[in-house]
Amino acid sequence: MPPRDAQTESLRLWVVFARAHAAVAARAQADVARHGLTVAEFGVLEALHHKGPLLLSELKEKILVSNAGVTYLVDRLEGRGLVVRRRCDRDRRAYYAHLTDDGTAFVERIFPEHAAAIEEAFSVLAPDERAIATELLRRVGLHAANGT
Repeated sequence: MPPRDAQTESLRLWVVFARAHAAVAARAQADVARHGLTVAEFGVLEALHHKGPLLLSELKEKILVSNAGVTYLVDRLEGRGLVVRRRCDRDRRAYYAHLTDDGTAFVERIFPEHAAAIEEAFSVLAPDERAIATELLRRVGLHAANGT
């Protein structure tokens, strides 16, 4: 087999990465859909569960959605009684998202199952391989984001 050049290897890596991402994302989607959630809605619940109440602007950054997107997600979760908005005392234009008691109980029930589903998707890698993959993908992500 002839040696591959850097560009060919990079394109091959991109295809393999994209396919792996799609497969793991499909598993995550299927897992949260069992509970009537989208991955983004689950992301809101998980962020609030692990970080506590967050300003909507902070939540937007944590789950990588737009301002309108975070508003829509919080509206949907409020409608289900899982999240509530509270006005910020320091800035009356800003709102915090909080888990309700029902929201806390819900995420505490479903999070372990979700974590196990994600862990199973990566179980083909040994723990040290997961650590290496994490570091390598973090570096690629930072480099791509910075354009350097």
